Amino acid sequence: MAIILQEAQEWYRDLMDNKSDPRVNDFFLLSSPLPTLCMCIFYAYFSKSLGPRLMAKRKTMELRSVLVVYNAIQTIFSAWIFYEYLMSGWWGHYSFKCQPVDYSTTGLAMRMVNICWWYYISKFTEFFDTLFFILRKKNEHVSTLHVIHHGCMPFSVWMGLKFAPGGHSTFFALLNSFVHIVMYFYYMIAAMGPKYQKYIWWKKYLTTFQMVQFVAIFTHQFQLLFRECDYPKGFMVWIGLHGVMFLFLFSDFYKAKYLNAARRRRQAVKANGYANGSASNGHSKHLGEGDALVANGSNTGAGMPVMEDEYVKSKGQSNGAYKDGFFKEGVLSNNDAIFNPDSSSSSLHQRKVK
Repeated sequence: MAIILQEAQEWYRDLMDNKSDPRVNDFFLLSSPLPTLCMCIFYAYFSKSLGPRLMAKRKTMELRSVLVVYNAIQTIFSAWIFYEYLMSGWWGHYSFKCQPVDYSTTGLAMRMVNICWWYYISKFTEFFDTLFFILRKKNEHVSTLHVIHHGCMPFSVWMGLKFAPGGHSTFFALLNSFVHIVMYFYYMIAAMGPKYQKYIWWKKYLTTFQMVQFVAIFTHQFQLLFRECDYPKGFMVWIGLHGVMFLFLFSDFYKAKYLNAARRRRQAVKANGYANGSASNGHSKHLGEGDALVANGSNTGAGMPVMEDEYVKSKGQSNGAYKDGFFKEGVLSNNDAIFNPDSSSSSLHQRKVK
């Protein structure tokens, strides 16, 4: 056992000292993988256990203004990262077919290293997405996919930054940053309230947009399996498998959400009939005037809480987002949409519409 431990230690030291990129040795959190790994593990524990328990007996927080500011900052931050990746190589001399890592200390090479580090930091700032869910007791949105998606990314990016900060796999970060520009902009507008919803009519395409991203990522990565390229194949496969994994998980959400839309509509109509004192299916409860019934909005399993379907019943009012008697599809729930932070703990997730 002692020999095995000694050999493992020697392997680790060789990996850190001789195989890693010396240009990042002095970067914050880059000297060892342990801080990043520990933060990822704590994030998962806090998201699924500690956080909900701490908030169980506390009042739901009103964070609408905070969400608007937070999403605005994330939109700008993502746009800057995307711009820097373009200027560091992808809008010029980088090849989409094969791009080795430039390990030199030239200005352009170091610009790429620096933006890779900022992209790594951005994976930690995204933990706030989950924190805001928990503070507002939207625990049903902290799904398996949500935690996997946010929890594994910092460590994956750490490995790329430590050993290959630049080159072929930074296409993943470039594309992901662009997707985050669109998504956080959407979340910002949605958090502003119902009167702004007419400007984000394209919300139903967000999940498809994310899935296209993952297809582009693993296609771009796995092309190196069929051509010679001076880029670490192990890391190429690692990033490509991320694309495959997330595509599978997001596809699970997409099928649960959109391919079963007809069934959810029927459930919503039945529930509305019960709420109005007509025939009941026996699985819902009467909602008072001004209440909203959220149909199948729990996002169970691996579903990513990007959007949620609602059947809205209001006091005969229509503001473009809410209209009495109509099924409203594709309302934001990541960073929550939304319109109102107040909710009950019923199985159908009631929310007051003011």
